[in-house]
Amino acid sequence: MEPQSNAQLQSNPVASLLLAVSYACLLPVAWPQRLPVDPQAAPEYAHSIRLDGDIILGGLFPVHSRGDRGMPCGDLKKEKGIHRLEAMMFAIDLINKDPELLPNITLGARILDTCSRDTYALEQSLTFVQALIERDGSDVRCANGDPPIFTKPDKIVGVIGAAASSVSIMVANILRLFKIPQISYASTAPELSDNTRYDFFSRVVPPDSYQAQAMMDIVTAMGWNYVSTLASEGNYGESGVEAFVQISRETGGVCIAQSLKIPREPKPGEFDKIIRRLLETSNARAIIMFANEDDIRRVLDAAKRNNQTGHFLWVGSDSWGSKISPVIGQERVAGGAITILPKRASVDGLEKVGRDSSYEQEGKVQFVMDAVYAMAHALHHMHRKLCHGYPGLCPRMANGIDGKELLGHIRAVNFNGSAGTPVVFNENGDAPGRYDIFQYQITNRSTAEYRVIGSWTNKLHLKVKAMRWKTGDPSLPASVCSLPCRAGERKKVVKGVPCCWHCERCEGYHYQASEFTCELCPYEMRPDANRTGCVPIPIIKLEWHSPWAVVPVFLSMLGIVATSFVIVTFVRYNDTPIVRASGREMSYVLLTGIFLCYAITFPMIAAPDVGVCSFRRIFLGLGMCFSYAALLTKTNRIHRIFEQGKKSVTAPRFISPASQLVITFSLISVQLLGVFVWFAVDPPHTVVDYGEQRTQDPRAARGVLKCDISDLSLICSLGYSILLMVTCTVYAIKTRGVPETFNEAKPIGFTMYTTCIIWLAFIPIFFGTSQSAERMYIQTTTLTVSLSLSASVSLGMLYVPKVYIILLHPEQNVPKRKRSFKAIVTAAAMSGKLSQKGSDRPNGEVKTELCESLETDASSTKTTYVSYSNHAI
Repeated sequence: MEPQSNAQLQSNPVASLLLAVSYACLLPVAWPQRLPVDPQAAPEYAHSIRLDGDIILGGLFPVHSRGDRGMPCGDLKKEKGIHRLEAMMFAIDLINKDPELLPNITLGARILDTCSRDTYALEQSLTFVQALIERDGSDVRCANGDPPIFTKPDKIVGVIGAAASSVSIMVANILRLFKIPQISYASTAPELSDNTRYDFFSRVVPPDSYQAQAMMDIVTAMGWNYVSTLASEGNYGESGVEAFVQISRETGGVCIAQSLKIPREPKPGEFDKIIRRLLETSNARAIIMFANEDDIRRVLDAAKRNNQTGHFLWVGSDSWGSKISPVIGQERVAGGAITILPKRASVDGLEKVGRDSSYEQEGKVQFVMDAVYAMAHALHHMHRKLCHGYPGLCPRMANGIDGKELLGHIRAVNFNGSAGTPVVFNENGDAPGRYDIFQYQITNRSTAEYRVIGSWTNKLHLKVKAMRWKTGDPSLPASVCSLPCRAGERKKVVKGVPCCWHCERCEGYHYQASEFTCELCPYEMRPDANRTGCVPIPIIKLEWHSPWAVVPVFLSMLGIVATSFVIVTFVRYNDTPIVRASGREMSYVLLTGIFLCYAITFPMIAAPDVGVCSFRRIFLGLGMCFSYAALLTKTNRIHRIFEQGKKSVTAPRFISPASQLVITFSLISVQLLGVFVWFAVDPPHTVVDYGEQRTQDPRAARGVLKCDISDLSLICSLGYSILLMVTCTVYAIKTRGVPETFNEAKPIGFTMYTTCIIWLAFIPIFFGTSQSAERMYIQTTTLTVSLSLSASVSLGMLYVPKVYIILLHPEQNVPKRKRSFKAIVTAAAMSGKLSQKGSDRPNGEVKTELCESLETDASSTKTTYVSYSNHAI
């Protein structure tokens, strides 16, 4: 096909399009050269396409990639370059054919190649402002002396482009000086939303701030909280990452492990170095990429070389989108990548180039057409306002279009774009955020393709079940610094890295109050099984079936039966000599005390309530008080009798049975008075003691239901009885020298000695176990058994021999002659005398002399019971 002349190309847009496509497809290396064959016209049209029209729009497209080794341009970019260029020309052709939009007005174009380089694009964009720069040719003359004739440049009213944000930023700084509106179809850097610096810039794609938010929502939905970022050096990459990092700081929950940058001119091995850097934080598997197409391809290739296929979880921005070129030949390493792309649709009418072509429409084609149409609608509204139905350009527009006024119409457009979605701009010139979410999936047939897995329109809609991963595991892969803590564990955050933590279990009686804190349960509660809350501590009491209760109850029942048997026997044989010689009244008092000592076991083991606690207070010390008050009265009577006998033959006072009862009950009344005062000061009630069995392991903790009787109260309750016991023991020691023929002094002595031993053993056992977890059981058992043993000693030593004679040897239970008080006094005097001599003689002599001195009819009597009950006081 022969090249057409310049005039033909300018007047025939379709021919220009076909020629551009032909050169792009058949002669890709020669395309950047001028289309006209006239060598003199070459400088004007180098790296450009020009379409004539009434209104000329500028266009900036990356037809070529960035050049290497100092060359401005590199290889031809068929998708991002040719496809988008075709889209602008196609849109202009449709607008020019539309009778409703800009009627009688023809749009033209001046399209330049940016070669994917911002500095080169800046040089090219100067073409757009040439018409606005006045040229002074007064000092210039041609060779023949004539003034120079300058070719009038095209007056550009608006620019479509550029693609890269870095290029748009560079060009926007020039265009705003000349008030030329600019609409980009692909630049998404958040920096361009600054209306004070880029006030003449608009775009039909959403800014990266929306894209960054959408990517953050994806990361959050995937449960990833530890990610790295990777950006191409330049405004697009750096601004996108900055927006993502800013959102992560504001919302929290996502931490940035590393933020790496790909240099504009990477050195050999640079991408292998980047992969090694990313592996330093291997837990951060998710890589957020704001990189250009070339850098994406080289990053994937480096990951493949370093055998990291399947390790990284790529999350690509719209520069990756659904492009094929970055993943060709490295489908496996790119498998599972999640990419984002502004919501788009294929535009009908761009025919396939050639037969059997694998042509697939590039993702930004729709936005190129929307940008052209946005400019056309703005011009249409401006024409209606200024020309008032004038066919074609009226003088107000023909003489020059005010860029600021045109900008106002651009920001006010509202129409349905090529995808059927509204095209609108906010006050900053940004389009609303609408994205499709893709995943690059390897199918069962080992083929790879992009599949839509969701969308984002101010809110994420993600089809997690539609996602596929290299491992085939349906569960989502992890990209976290630390695994979630288990129930009952709190997070101890690593300083400066809120997404990294150590898990610490809530110990002791602490429970997990929040994600980061453990708190102590209330005193009456303990942590539940998983330590996420507190539950009441179980309350226990001494049960009847417990071994700690069985033994005391058994002893108590035996004692009660034995005591009852003795009482019945004494009542049955109440008038026999042995019962009378024992002092019937005092014996019944003593037996009552013994019975109470046995019976107190039952209220001590019974479930505590107010009634039980009242019984415990009354009868705990009362049984001992009955017993030892009676024994004390007896020993004191014997002591007084024999002490009186040493001084005179007059009988001491208060030795009659009635007097003995009065003394005994007087002593008992002191105990009862103390109990009543205790009732008045501190009424009986129950408490639950949670400290007694508060073990280190909360699972073994128990609350003990008990009566509110402290150890001090217990000592006070038993203290008086113990005082009586000690006093009685002292009298028993004093009367140890009384002859065996006189009453019960020696059995009482043995009883008191044994009782003292029992209670001396009780004290260390009772108070030595105050810190034991089994305190309640040990102390209750020790106390009840001690009471039962004390009662058993008294019962066994004082009454079992008597019952034995009464029942088995009744022949000995006969009246003996009564001795006069004089005889008693004589015996007491002899006892005192022998005791004094015994202090100066060897052991054994006293007993002999005593036997000789008492060589009377009484000396031959082995068991003689002498009663003092008939003696006068």
